[in-house]
Formats: sequence, C-alpha cells, structure tokens
Amino acid sequence: MHLGVLGLDVGKKRIGIAGCDRSGLIAFGITTLERRSWSADMAALKALVQERDITLLVVGYPYNMDGSVGPQARAIEKFAQGAAAHLGVGLAYTDERLTSIAAEEQLRGQQRRYAKADIDRVAAAILLQQWLDRQRALGWPNLS
Repeated sequence: MHLGVLGLDVGKKRIGIAGCDRSGLIAFGITTLERRSWSADMAALKALVQERDITLLVVGYPYNMDGSVGPQARAIEKFAQGAAAHLGVGLAYTDERLTSIAAEEQLRGQQRRYAKADIDRVAAAILLQQWLDRQRALGWPNLS
C-alpha cells in the first residue's frame, strides 16, 4: 500500500512541507517553499505531488488558542481549498497550534544553528505525524 500524503504548514512567507513513509507510520520534513506567487507556489507543489504520487494534502489549521477561528484560519482555508482544487487532490485539516514551538524546541535540542525555514519544515512534519497518529487511532483503513 502507498500513502500519498503531504503535510503543509502554510505561512505568509513560507510553506513547510512534510511527507510520510509508504505505510503512513512516520512523517518527515521534505523542504520549505519560499512563497513567491500563487502560480510559482502551485508549480512547486505540483512537482512534489507528481513526484511523490500525492492524493491528499493535510494542512495545518491555525485555530486561536481558545479554539476559535480567526482571519489567519480563513486565509489558510482559502489557500488550501484553492491548492487542492488546482492540484486535483483531496484536502484534510489538522490543528497546528503549538507545532512551531514544538519544532523550535526539537531543533534547539539538536544543538545546531537553524533557520525559520527549518522550523516550518519540522512543524509540517509534526502536524502530519499528529494527523497520521490520529487516523491510525481512529482505524482509518488506509493506515492499518
């Protein structure tokens, strides 16, 4: 079985991108895309979708800390829905609260220098891993 999923941590300046192994057990950072324009962003994502046989985008959803939905979440929804439609793939959201903090802590623990792009890539892997774990716990048939 092949699980074609990309995790995206979408920001105004960058998109952290993560993938997973074929079985859906382990998520890992792939790259960070420096945002330029809609068409450039879509071209870069399309290349990854084709290269990795992607069928689903899992996008981090930026709920406010109280669980409410704000303007940033609406902007992410607009981007994610447009990207999924443009790329011809499915779309799922996952709560991304605190993933950037967790990513920074993880990188700090490696005791090496890191850039904001590294944080975005690791945050994408964390949010994708959380989504994979939740799907497995729910008995999602593709993750058995």
